[in-house]
Amino acid sequence: MSASQIPSAPLPTAEDVDAAAARLLGFAVRTPLVFSPVLSERTGADVFLKPETLQRTGSFKFRGAFNRMVQIPEEARAAGVVACSSGNHAQGVAAAAKILGMPAVIVMPHDAPALKRDRTRALGAEVVGYDRRTEDRDAIARAIAAERGAIMVPPYDDPHIIAGQGTVGLEIVQDLAALGRVPDLVAANASGGGLVAGIALAVKRVAPQARVVVCEPAGFDDHARSFRSGVRERNAQPDGSFCDALLAPTPGAITFEITRRIVGEAAAVTDAEVARAVEYAFRELKLVVEPGGAVALASLLEGRLNVTGGTAVIVLSGGNVDAETFTRCLAAV
Repeated sequence: MSASQIPSAPLPTAEDVDAAAARLLGFAVRTPLVFSPVLSERTGADVFLKPETLQRTGSFKFRGAFNRMVQIPEEARAAGVVACSSGNHAQGVAAAAKILGMPAVIVMPHDAPALKRDRTRALGAEVVGYDRRTEDRDAIARAIAAERGAIMVPPYDDPHIIAGQGTVGLEIVQDLAALGRVPDLVAANASGGGLVAGIALAVKRVAPQARVVVCEPAGFDDHARSFRSGVRERNAQPDGSFCDALLAPTPGAITFEITRRIVGEAAAVTDAEVARAVEYAFRELKLVVEPGGAVALASLLEGRLNVTGGTAVIVLSGGNVDAETFTRCLAAV
C-alpha cells in the first residue's frame, strides 16, 4: 500500500461497533434475521436473510449516519452537515439530521432516482445536484462545508460510519447465537465498502473462520481487483449500471485497510442477474429490494458464492427502488 493510500484515521474495532449499537438503540430498527426455506432448499445451506429494506429510510445507511452525527458536539450542530450520496446515504443523513435538529445539505447526482431525491427533500434536507461525468462531488461538498462551517459526513470512509454499519453484523451474530449457530458465510454488497468492513469486524470477532464476501456489480468490481493487486483500484467509468447505490469509484482507504486484511473475497454479477434477483425476491421471498440491495442475493442465486452447506447470511441492504425500475426488473425474467 502506497503512502497516499494509507488511511489517516484510526481503524475502527469490534468494540467500536458495540458502542455504535448502544448509540443506535431506540433510533435504528433492529431488523430481523429471517430463515429462508426456499433458498435453503435451492443451495443446500441454511440460508438466512438480513432485510435492511426494513430499516429507517429503507436501507442500512441510517445506522452509520446517525452514529457519526450523534457524536457531533451540541455547539457545532447549528452549522449543520454536508454529505455526498446517490440516495441512500442522503436519506440516512437527512433522517439523522431531522432527529438531531440539524440542517443538512446533500450533494446528489442528477441521475439519482427521483424517489431518492424526493424522499431526501421530504426529510428536510437541501439537495444540490451535480453531473457524475463532469463534476467533482467531493469538491462541491467541501466548498459548501467551508462556506457554511458545516461538518462533512462521508458515505463510507469514516471510522464512525463503518462502526455504525457494523451493527448489521453484530445483530447477525447475536441472532444466530440465540439459535445456537455461528455464520459460515455472510455476503453483502459494496460500493465504498463501509457496510462489508463493519460487518466483517463484528462477524470475525465471533466467527474468525467465517467467509465474508463482497458482492459488486460487474464493471464496478473494484474490490475484487483491489484484493488481487493489493492496492485500491479504480473503476473505468463513473456510471453504466442500474445499481445506482454501488457506483463508488474505488474502495475507501479505511474500509479497504479492513477488508483486505479480514475479507479478501469478492463476487460480481451483471445487471441482468441483479434484475432476476429483484424479481425473485418479490416472487419467492415477498420482499421489495432495490437493484443495489439485491447484489448479494444475485451472487447467491447465480452460484458465485460457492456455498457448500453450513449457515449462510445474505444482506439485503436496501429497498429504495422507483416504480419504473422495479417494473423493469419484474418484466426482465
